[in-house]
Amino acid sequence: MDCRDIMARLKSHADPIAVEGMSRYGINPEFAYGISIPVLRGIAKEIGRDRRLAAKLWSSRVHEARILAGMIDDPARVTEQQMERWVRDFNSWDLCDQCCSNLFEKTPFAYRKAVEWSGREEEFVKRAGFVLMARLAVSDKKAADARFERFFLYIRKGASDERNYVKKAVNWALRQIGKRNRILNKKAIETALEIRESGSSAARWIASDALRELRSRAVAERLKRKER
Repeated sequence: MDCRDIMARLKSHADPIAVEGMSRYGINPEFAYGISIPVLRGIAKEIGRDRRLAAKLWSSRVHEARILAGMIDDPARVTEQQMERWVRDFNSWDLCDQCCSNLFEKTPFAYRKAVEWSGREEEFVKRAGFVLMARLAVSDKKAADARFERFFLYIRKGASDERNYVKKAVNWALRQIGKRNRILNKKAIETALEIRESGSSAARWIASDALRELRSRAVAERLKRKER
């Protein structure tokens, strides 16, 4: 499909009122049209995989065009260099999360980038590292526990970051890993208890919120059902 046609179609869905409200949800409204994710998913389904178009959409700098780019690119052909270029362009939590969920977690580099990015200083690059950990914990159902146990070290390191979008992603990663099975649940709880003792306000929030879910009856019952 032609990039100009897609950009014109995106613009036809522009909602100025939605753009005004984006900042209230922590989304950067610059270069945004205010298009909902279901609408973007519908357009992506029509397009299918189109790597060349994805690159052009990303280059437009338009917020929704970049989310759409992540939906239509081919994860099997994405390179590490491309991932590094794109991650440096993240300027909102939703762009970060959508790109990681729709594209980056499906690449062969997802586990390595999760670790690398979790140690970076840039807020949304660091968030991307922990978002990948959380998403892989959900989607990679056949992965061995050891792949996720390795993440606990980086979760402990990231728990002292007071930035809102980082600490929420650290918390998300810890909770998702702890809900995979009873062994990882126990280790996630132990990690949360260690984090809680570190002293920072971010660490206390991350640990308390994670422990509330990981120790809940709902999680315990779900893990029991998974073992049957």
